[in-house]
Amino acid sequence: MSIPELISPAALADMNLTHQEIKRYSRHLIMPEVGMTGQKKLKAASVLLIGAGGLGSPLAMYLAAAGVGRLGLVDYDTVDYSNLHRQIIHGTKDVGRLKLESARDRIVDINPHVQVDTYEVPLTSANALELFAPYDIIIDGTDNFPTRYLTNDACVLLGKPNVYGSIFRFEGQASVFYAKEGPCYRCLFPEPPPPGLVPSCAEGGVLGVLPGTIGAIQATEAIKLILGVGEPLIGRLLLYDATTMSFDEVRLRKNPNCPICGEQPTITELIDYEQFCGMPAHDHSAYATQANGVPSITPLELKRRLDAGDDLIILDVREPHEWEISNLEGLGAVLIPKGQILEHLNELDTAREMVVQCKTGGRSADVIWELQRHGFKKLLNLDGGINRWAQEVDSRLPVY
Repeated sequence: MSIPELISPAALADMNLTHQEIKRYSRHLIMPEVGMTGQKKLKAASVLLIGAGGLGSPLAMYLAAAGVGRLGLVDYDTVDYSNLHRQIIHGTKDVGRLKLESARDRIVDINPHVQVDTYEVPLTSANALELFAPYDIIIDGTDNFPTRYLTNDACVLLGKPNVYGSIFRFEGQASVFYAKEGPCYRCLFPEPPPPGLVPSCAEGGVLGVLPGTIGAIQATEAIKLILGVGEPLIGRLLLYDATTMSFDEVRLRKNPNCPICGEQPTITELIDYEQFCGMPAHDHSAYATQANGVPSITPLELKRRLDAGDDLIILDVREPHEWEISNLEGLGAVLIPKGQILEHLNELDTAREMVVQCKTGGRSADVIWELQRHGFKKLLNLDGGINRWAQEVDSRLPVY
């Protein structure tokens, strides 16, 4: 497949490289596939990165080092210690800072010739089209389904390529969704998975080096699109398994009935993606969970009730390896992982009040919904999970 020209001749007409830039990019310039023309294309190009986290870190650093002239970063989160094993654009000194601030400092240090534009906002249906419009390429470095569908639909409506990547535990995926030339994300995934079925990286974990591999692949695809060389991942989904160090490829076809890029599209404007996916796209607080509509109890309230001698069951629905990190066994907590709850219903007493807890409150909310469907009524979700308990009640427990 030939790559469509993204950088117009007009954009290159007045584009020059300084002597300092020529020295910086000399190993590019001696490659016939890049040369002076290709490096000018990179300088004229603009790329918007959605997220300055695991995938956004290698993406931002490699694209800056390659000489992409304008990088946009969309993020509103702050750096946390739990980010540092994989989000290599940030350092220990940056904990507590806005990710955009630390990312911008690192990018400018790597290459002061790059223009860095930062957008400290959640990506929403109200701002996506405006944010995307000035950029040649959009790169999806997000970790939730509402934002992935939003990114896809905005790119289709604007006719822009969407360089996609996702990571989980030891596995990653990458593709280029470009509706002008091939399928879009909805052609591959017409509907999102049911809420709670696919755990996030915060719940399931991710190997620290994995986003480096997938992010580097995404950066490579973006550079190929800018240069107009090679065969892009349009119409192909690359699957990576770090445990076997293997790559597989799935061929994708454009769906003629796709609601956004098909022959008779039914989606002509951006929609409510949180409603479409049945899950939130953004954290609204340090202890945000998917516990909407689920009765909850704060750690301090739980401690007061336990101190008062209230008869409560504490049900921990995390995985055994998480229990080893921290647990409330000393308070009588019992461990039944979320995926095994239905097998152990007969062990749970419907007559006693039960507090369900996990790491931050999302999985425990899912379990409460499931238990409610089986007749349990005296249920409370520990708001913020064991991490919030560690921060507000028992500092001897680690936060992970």
